[in-house]
Amino acid sequence: MNALLEEILKKTPVIIDGAWGTQIQRRGLEAGDCPDAWNLTHPSEVEQVARSYVEAGSRIILTNTFGASRIMLERHGLERMAREINRAGAAISRKAVADKAYVFGSIGPSGRLLMMGETTEEELSTAFTEQAMALAEGGAHGIVVETMSDLTEAKLAVVAARKTGLPVVASMVYDSGKEYDRTMMGTTPEQAAQELAEAGADVIGANCGLGIEYFSVVCKRLLAATSLPVWIKPNAGLPEVIEGKVVYHTTPEQFAAHAVNIRDGGAQFIGGCCGTNPEFIRALVQSLAVNR
Repeated sequence: MNALLEEILKKTPVIIDGAWGTQIQRRGLEAGDCPDAWNLTHPSEVEQVARSYVEAGSRIILTNTFGASRIMLERHGLERMAREINRAGAAISRKAVADKAYVFGSIGPSGRLLMMGETTEEELSTAFTEQAMALAEGGAHGIVVETMSDLTEAKLAVVAARKTGLPVVASMVYDSGKEYDRTMMGTTPEQAAQELAEAGADVIGANCGLGIEYFSVVCKRLLAATSLPVWIKPNAGLPEVIEGKVVYHTTPEQFAAHAVNIRDGGAQFIGGCCGTNPEFIRALVQSLAVNR
């Protein structure tokens, strides 16, 4: 196992952070604007988000770079700023944590489908390598390839992230199939665990998609399929649009109560995805009796 991960895993479960996008929106991001660009235009607000999760008890926080591959940034005409945005994102999170937590750089999906010919494996590899290297240059302790539905794309991102020499987490979205145990592309937890490990991932995970009550089964199947640590980051329930606003109904207390089952099932890393905030992290710390 990677030496840094061994050190981090001396105390488990390791509490991760919660959602970033909604927290930045609360600080003024307009709908349709690029949240990743705030690393350059509003660094103090991004730092506030990072610091809020450290203060809540997160031992690992991510970076405001989920959509910062040059492919995603092209939508905003910012593809040439990819390296700068990612370096800044990692540096901001590092500044916020000081020596109180670790920073894992976030790499999300490209938004383009390989199977539809919207991009190529070469294009993805180039974009993910650029992003991962910039995150490493900015000071990230590790890389998180997250919210992936296409296993091929996820593996390309893992291989790119491995080039940094940092530990790599690979996390898929399981929200499809009759049992909600497959990705949108039909990948099972067992298949993902095996192929992501072969690609070089140090940690295997599941995030986003559904509420935390759906994650216990996927978590157990991941744990049964791999000897690697497991990373779980569920949403705060299923969202509902009320008067034009996206609302998540799961409370921090309900979220934390379900997290006990995930911890008892063996997950070593637990945090939150869409709809969660620092209050959810505080609830996790209290419910899981975490000693930082």
